[in-house]
Amino acid sequence: MLRRAFVVIAALSSPYPAAAQGFPLTVESIMRGPELVGTAPFNVQFGADGRYAYFHWRRPGVDTLDQDYRVVVAGAPQLERLARGAVDTIAMADGAWSPDRRREIVTLKGDLWLIERSGAKRRLTQTPGTESAPAWSADGSTVYFTRDNNAWALDLTGGRLAQLTDIRRGPAPARAPDAAGQKAFLRDQQRELFDFIRRQVAEERLRADTDTVSTVKPLYLAERQSATRLQVAPDGRFVLATVTERPRGDTVEGRQAQMPVWVTQSGYVETQQIRTKVGDAQARQRAALIDVATGRVTWIDTTGLGPGGLRLGAREVDVSAVGMASNARHALVRIATTDYNDGWLVVVDLPSLQKRVVAHLHDDAWLDGPLGFTGGWIPNSETVYYGSEETGYAHLYTVPAGGGAARALTSGPWEVQEAEPSPDGRAFYLHTNEGDFGQVHFYVVDVASGRRTRLTTAEGRQDVVVSPDERTLAVLHSTANHPAELYFQAAQPGAAMRKVTESTTPAFRSYDWIKPEIVMIPAADSVPVPARLYRPRGVPANGAAVIFVHGAGYLQNVHKWWSSYYREYMFHHLLAARGYAVLDLDYRGSAGHGRDWRTAIYRYMGGKDLDDQVAGARWLVQHMGVDSTRLGIYGGSYGGFITLMAMFTRPGVFAAGAALRPVTDWAHYNHPYTARILNEPQADTLAYKRSSPIYFAAGLEGRLLICHGMVDDNVHFEDTARLIQRLIELGKENWEAAMYPVEPHGFRRNDSWTDEYRRILHLFDQTLLARSPTSP
Repeated sequence: MLRRAFVVIAALSSPYPAAAQGFPLTVESIMRGPELVGTAPFNVQFGADGRYAYFHWRRPGVDTLDQDYRVVVAGAPQLERLARGAVDTIAMADGAWSPDRRREIVTLKGDLWLIERSGAKRRLTQTPGTESAPAWSADGSTVYFTRDNNAWALDLTGGRLAQLTDIRRGPAPARAPDAAGQKAFLRDQQRELFDFIRRQVAEERLRADTDTVSTVKPLYLAERQSATRLQVAPDGRFVLATVTERPRGDTVEGRQAQMPVWVTQSGYVETQQIRTKVGDAQARQRAALIDVATGRVTWIDTTGLGPGGLRLGAREVDVSAVGMASNARHALVRIATTDYNDGWLVVVDLPSLQKRVVAHLHDDAWLDGPLGFTGGWIPNSETVYYGSEETGYAHLYTVPAGGGAARALTSGPWEVQEAEPSPDGRAFYLHTNEGDFGQVHFYVVDVASGRRTRLTTAEGRQDVVVSPDERTLAVLHSTANHPAELYFQAAQPGAAMRKVTESTTPAFRSYDWIKPEIVMIPAADSVPVPARLYRPRGVPANGAAVIFVHGAGYLQNVHKWWSSYYREYMFHHLLAARGYAVLDLDYRGSAGHGRDWRTAIYRYMGGKDLDDQVAGARWLVQHMGVDSTRLGIYGGSYGGFITLMAMFTRPGVFAAGAALRPVTDWAHYNHPYTARILNEPQADTLAYKRSSPIYFAAGLEGRLLICHGMVDDNVHFEDTARLIQRLIELGKENWEAAMYPVEPHGFRRNDSWTDEYRRILHLFDQTLLARSPTSP
């Protein structure tokens, strides 16, 4: 045990064994990140003619930064690196297809381009303003877009450009009051007596009738309001707008945290304004329909929605735009309570503006899940689709715009993780974990019959993009021991995949990286908890074990595809090569396992999620022959929080813990994440006190390492600073902290990763291997 508390910054060093096959399995080697593992392809898109697929990539041994590439879809892969800013990169831009699927409008560097299915390209705008959110009219003759926070229409045939809305910020100008009484008498008298006045009035009326200046009625927004989303109906008659109002930044309720930046070009400490804390005033949203012809604005609210209303009580709501139906007869908006318990999808008929609730979602904990509050229109129909966890798992539902009973398109003890309608509206493309929570496959489901067909078969994860003609799939496929690579596959069940890229370096491929074994750990309440197991490898077991706790809370890390925690994955190989057993659990609160698993931490983080780590420790002792006094635990962010709770509230279970960028007090984290799980601190003090490690720091017995970047704009360094002060005041001695002055939440520099993981390894070796062995 350490006999005094201290803050360390100098690097620690210790010898590491070289792995077989000549690969140096050392902290320095595996913390090289992309320099070792490579950078997988991302942002894959097909060109309009479907001949090429475009993607970002870093080719090993060629590129030092991410580059733009394209590859011919048919035949042998011929990778072609594109010059920066090449016109071909237009194909990688965000866009919208015309109703006949023959043309695409995309935005590139703030301008609009028209791309024909043949591949021909035509620039439509070149302006100082930024054009965004392109969409098409129903007949394909007009393009709608947003510029300068207003909606515009561009006629592709005649070239006419029209501004559809006039949204301005600031107070509306005062209007002269209409004359009345004595003033009206004097006005009328002047017109009756003088021909000069009568001519003036007539000329003014004539000028008004022939004025060519736009007469769009302005919508004036307050200083803290802005139009954050504008969608034009396909017939151009209405614009659906979402208006966001920021809280007052100069009040206590809307105060934002200030983050010091310590190492700067100026040599002075600078500050950045980042975010509010949970319970502070938050931005609010409203939705409005703007009649283009008259400029009339109708705000969509909760009035008139059924005889009982929405039964909000004292709760506030956010109202946001979802989209316009393709037949221009309906708009869809989302209403959500600010306590995250209820949400409604509301259809607004056009032009009558009558509205009705077509779907109501409720959760006693909080609404979320892999589909979130997914909703939209099925193309070429009057049918709304949405995601819901009402059965306990995220599935896809449809409901008519006129209301009525919802229809489940999918069901079962598995989750739909992504859903997108086909262009013709006859099918949905789905990514699901049906049949195996550890895999993600690509399906197509027929809307009319509900028949579901699986198109991919390879073990692991498949992230799929469909070609414009819907005949080819671009698949980003990964396994547990290899990052994602780009493949092509015919859009047919079980068709073979053709590999396009190899992103890893020869050094990475020289080592035999394993596919971790997936085991089920019985929890304290007898529920089986999935876990990845790394057994001691190539050397005798040393009787010690380490549990890794993934971050984010709602994230899945027990699966058969490449982990976003790939540095930790390699570090676990290093530990196994030194005789450690390593366990990595999808504890309660993790993704991929349904609603009850997701919400098991409601009002108590550090409860069942921590119980699952302790159950993992017990399993290691019972089934892996681990010495019960030689157990360590570590993790970052949420994993750092769990590590602190383990070290502070479960004495004797873990001899050592490394808490990286940890949340120490949930009252200081952000609002959207924390208020969902723990409510607001001023309303639920119990939830915050029992969930925040800083209240339990007196319970520290084992040895603790804390590591934190000092420019972390997610979990602020303030969390660690406050905990350090608490440990000092408590007189605790067996802890240490390492600070990284230039690092944000996710480290960017390889030397910082190396320093941090040297310390973690040193902690475990010094604490767990130096202890006297005892019987399990």
